[in-house]
Amino acid sequence: MPPAYLRASRFASLAFALSAFSSPALIGCTSASDSSPGTAGTTGSAGTTGRAGTTGAAGTTGAGGTSTEDPYAGYAAKALHVSGNKLVDTTGATVRLLGVNRAGSEYMCVPPTQGSYTFDGSTGPSTITAMKSWHINTVRLPLNESCWLGVAGTLEPAVQYQADIEDYVQRLHAQGIYVILDLHWSSWNGSPATGQTTMAWAVHAPQFWTSVATRFKNDPMVIFDLYNEPILDSADQKGNNPVGDANAVWSCWLNGCNVTSGMTAGMQSLLNAVRATGATQIVIANGVDWAHKLDQWLTHPLTDPSHNVIAGVHLYNNGGCNNQSCWDSTIANVAAMVPVVTGELGEFDCNHAFIDGYMTWADSHGVGYLGWAWNPQSCSTFPGLITDAAGTPSTFGQGLHDHLLQVNP
Repeated sequence: MPPAYLRASRFASLAFALSAFSSPALIGCTSASDSSPGTAGTTGSAGTTGRAGTTGAAGTTGAGGTSTEDPYAGYAAKALHVSGNKLVDTTGATVRLLGVNRAGSEYMCVPPTQGSYTFDGSTGPSTITAMKSWHINTVRLPLNESCWLGVAGTLEPAVQYQADIEDYVQRLHAQGIYVILDLHWSSWNGSPATGQTTMAWAVHAPQFWTSVATRFKNDPMVIFDLYNEPILDSADQKGNNPVGDANAVWSCWLNGCNVTSGMTAGMQSLLNAVRATGATQIVIANGVDWAHKLDQWLTHPLTDPSHNVIAGVHLYNNGGCNNQSCWDSTIANVAAMVPVVTGELGEFDCNHAFIDGYMTWADSHGVGYLGWAWNPQSCSTFPGLITDAAGTPSTFGQGLHDHLLQVNP
């Protein structure tokens, strides 16, 4: 299936994303069992009750935190850094990022969603317990640039969106889970970001990363994913055409370029924004063509004073690079030099033969992977890993569930 169809079914149609939940109680609110304020033992200075069943987020003493000044001090030993082509923690142990995406925080806070929510469904304690039962160590959290920055037309104040995100991050950390903060949707014209586009945009994306990195620069268990899925060498649904040949595509990926909608932000400028805050954590730079391609990733290196950049790739059974020949010829070459994480891994046939094959291959090459997505939506169109808030695997999700229990006991 071509990439445009993939993204139309997963992201661009927000109306579908909402209608896929048959029960209104699951749309952007907590389940009854997770609705009590302060579940994580935190009362934030923001002073408002979030829809995830917790009260506030900023300046809290949470599980794993040690003081109101530094809630992340208890996680110092979990800090990751690049060592050759591996990620290692402060003890020198190799860590592969294995887990799931938790979709919703990219689309619930913008029209046409009705209401004012950060998350799509519960993020309460029982849902985190369900994630842990799959033996994950990482959750990737898609963010909306406009909602984080408070662009006019979003559905809730930036202070609430930011507090909800930070609260959830801290509660995941308290269970030993790394969190990837992903710039998923970016806007080129100052209006709310409502879908996937060619690249992050220069108008707001560096500002977004300055803000996010400033807020989380002391959090050793956060990873920054600079931009979800650069397109660049194919047309997007916003009317932007390919930017040229392969060299032009990768040059634009690295340094930015002008396209029909405006000026894109290159990966280097986004990385610079992160590092200028003093944040030194791991940063992911995804490849081009909806993050399917890594063919010139090594020949267009990012300059990072912290030496903590890793490569990201996204794979689906009906998208690009969906066969072992491609994995061997491109992903393996990059993985031999730097750590690689498959930030999104999915299958649209309500089966798991494709992801089973890829995960086995990835295990042999030290590559991490995160299934798309921990949301009770259709396994054939979203695709959803689970069928309910309790974390019951879909047929597709069963493959990820069973494999994680084997490789990450």
